Amino acid sequence: MKLNLRKILTGLISKIQCRISPIRYAIKLGVKVGEGTKFYAPSPDMFSTESWLISLGKNCHIAYGVRFLTHDGGSLVVSNEECDSFVICGKINVGNNVYIGERTTILPGVKIGDNSIIGCGSVVTKDIPSNVIAAGVPCKVIRSREEYIKKIKEIMAGNNPRYFSNLEYMHSLNPNRKILK
Repeated sequence: MKLNLRKILTGLISKIQCRISPIRYAIKLGVKVGEGTKFYAPSPDMFSTESWLISLGKNCHIAYGVRFLTHDGGSLVVSNEECDSFVICGKINVGNNVYIGERTTILPGVKIGDNSIIGCGSVVTKDIPSNVIAAGVPCKVIRSREEYIKKIKEIMAGNNPRYFSNLEYMHSLNPNRKILK
């Protein structure tokens, strides 16, 4: 009973610390965090048990539900004669100016290059180069940064009917919007 209460309190304190100051929480765990990095809706379980193997560059944006896994426990089920209970561990290095979308999982030994965007729900199993947009399971490069910027400019110019170019108009469509008089 006493042990369970301690575990519950420790978990609650971690959640509070993580929400109040996610950068300080990450650094406390050993994560190297670059200046200007932001976490959106962080959780204490986003970092693996070997969090000191994680390095985040400057100006990174980490969305809700992202997981950094620095180990592969699958090797534990290989018999002792074959691999002697070996656990695969690896560093995770995220470059500067990187966006990692919601519910992305980054596996051990992965390096994500500067100025890259990782799409929501991706599973990053291999290195991602700089200046690309990558997404999927497994995560793969889907376009260059230049192609993505061109897409944004087309949307801003109103040349892509799939997206809203006028954000004020888009917000006006909200049925719950309060109109100020």
